[in-house]
Amino acid sequence: MLSKVLSVPAVVAIASIVSVARAVDLSCNDNVAVYWGQNSYGATNAADRANWQKRLAHYCRDDAIDVIPLAFMTTSYGVGGLPEINLADACNNNDNGTFPGTNLADCGRLADDIEYCQSKGKTILLSMGGATGNAGFEDANQASEFATTAWNMFLGGTHQYRPFGKASLDGIDLDIESPHNPELWEVFTERLRQHFNETNRQYVISAAPQCVFPDAALGTWLNHAWVDMVFVQFYNNFCGLNAYGDAKQWNFGDWAVWAKTRSKNDKVRVFIGAPASATAAGTGYLDIAKLQNAATETARSFSSFGGIMLWDASQAEANNGYAQAIKQTLKSNSSCGSTSTLANCTADAWTAGNNYQAGARVAHTGFVWEAKWSASSEPGNASGEQSEWMAVQECT
Repeated sequence: MLSKVLSVPAVVAIASIVSVARAVDLSCNDNVAVYWGQNSYGATNAADRANWQKRLAHYCRDDAIDVIPLAFMTTSYGVGGLPEINLADACNNNDNGTFPGTNLADCGRLADDIEYCQSKGKTILLSMGGATGNAGFEDANQASEFATTAWNMFLGGTHQYRPFGKASLDGIDLDIESPHNPELWEVFTERLRQHFNETNRQYVISAAPQCVFPDAALGTWLNHAWVDMVFVQFYNNFCGLNAYGDAKQWNFGDWAVWAKTRSKNDKVRVFIGAPASATAAGTGYLDIAKLQNAATETARSFSSFGGIMLWDASQAEANNGYAQAIKQTLKSNSSCGSTSTLANCTADAWTAGNNYQAGARVAHTGFVWEAKWSASSEPGNASGEQSEWMAVQECT
């Protein structure tokens, strides 16, 4: 990957002559999503300015990255009844201009970068929320109205205030970590999809729940909304990558079962969300060899696996080509659409009335399940911490 960022004129020139390339291919399981905007590396390595977050266009020159959620829209209804954006040193309402009567930062200087990224086939999303965000609604009317606001300000509509200028993003990501009126997110995304249907352009909705299943903030919404990608945060929790391989804690299986049995979109893609370096999260970071192993095994085990999500772009680049290395592994094990094959169910079928010891494996409802401890209940009847079983493989 080249280290020099394109100048604004160069970005404009290339974006103007290159037709929009193919966006993320969700029929495949080799995708890499990388959050950009919070300069996570700079926040933990203040003295190493050379490795701070770079311009968005810089990361879009990297073929390893397919999806970039911009982090974050922190507030839905701020001053003047409009949202607020904080992209750290890239754009915020203290260092950049704001629109009249609002605290909404004018990030129009990112428009050329966004369009350049899209010309390179990147799917660019706006992520709502964040760990300290205040995105949410008080009632259904607010949720529906804000969907229209988001459509008009960031996506395919029109508004007098367009924070990213002429650029139109490819969708919305929900990184909601506060369970305030969680049922209203369904109203929001249902109305948003109505706007999506006004155009032939492909828009997507993604989410970044905590790995704990079901997610406190988005669990209800995930069961009722049509979502395209789920970037499960397998870090800063007992169920994170630090517990990979331990069926009592590592729970990608819960998310895989949800994808096949409860999601409205039976083709939803579930990503392993990973810290991109040791300073990107409190727990969950794996060195690249271990993450490559986890990705390879998961891709071979579950048809809903969609790839890897990394937090964040600055951390990944400072960590010796972390994103490029995981992309190479994903590509070498890639399957798309009907080419995805599942193993035969070789475990013995689950039998009602049996008492299974911890570690026992049984086949049931298209999955191989491992007993977390002594188990007698039917696999799949419960999920999360309440379940005696964890799905460890999808099978036929």
